[in-house]
Amino acid sequence: MYSLFIKRLIDIIFSFLIISILSPLLIVVTIWLYFANKGAGAFFTPIRPGKDGKLFKVLKYKSMTEERDEEGKLLPDIKRLTTIGKFVRSTSIDELPQLFNVLKGDMSFIGPRPLAATYLPYYSNEERHRHDIRPGITGWAQINGRTSITWNQKMAYDLEYVDRVSFFLDVKILYMTIYKVLKRENIGLETSDTSTFIDFRESQWRKEGRFDLIEKARKQAEPYYKIIAQSH
Repeated sequence: MYSLFIKRLIDIIFSFLIISILSPLLIVVTIWLYFANKGAGAFFTPIRPGKDGKLFKVLKYKSMTEERDEEGKLLPDIKRLTTIGKFVRSTSIDELPQLFNVLKGDMSFIGPRPLAATYLPYYSNEERHRHDIRPGITGWAQINGRTSITWNQKMAYDLEYVDRVSFFLDVKILYMTIYKVLKRENIGLETSDTSTFIDFRESQWRKEGRFDLIEKARKQAEPYYKIIAQSH
């Protein structure tokens, strides 16, 4: 009953209330980022898979410019991260626009974080169950490490949440999220064992000699790369 109806009702009511209350802050931050990002815009809208793998655009504040080197390649993240960008990241303000995703129904307040669409062909059958529910602004993996845990740990926490989802677990995750945001724990650039899930999974398959799985996943990921390219 909770996961089917009550959870969604809570999402609608509280996302609407929070957006209404924080609208002055959202307007100020949007204008500030628009100028700080040197024409790159205030929002970042990556395409992510939601419930049942359905693709949608996540609305986030953009914390980096799009400055490039002499060859036209984007500079490293750390060099493009602006002062205001560091602030919105450290305070998790960059996540606030996702309240509109929650209100729309693409996301929930609590759930597995939406990852890159190109990761979809690389999931195991068990890992695909992380898409049985709506992704969240925060989740069980986020309060248990976020940027400092391995991909195996992240997937395990996500699947554990899908199996255990309940009102009391959501309250616990929300409380711990607020606590960690106030303490600014595990917030920032990725520091886990590999930079992307694709790197992690292909490394596993190479060790197992499953080069056929690598080739298959890369072919299946091609349409997602095209969708992402067309969205820019």
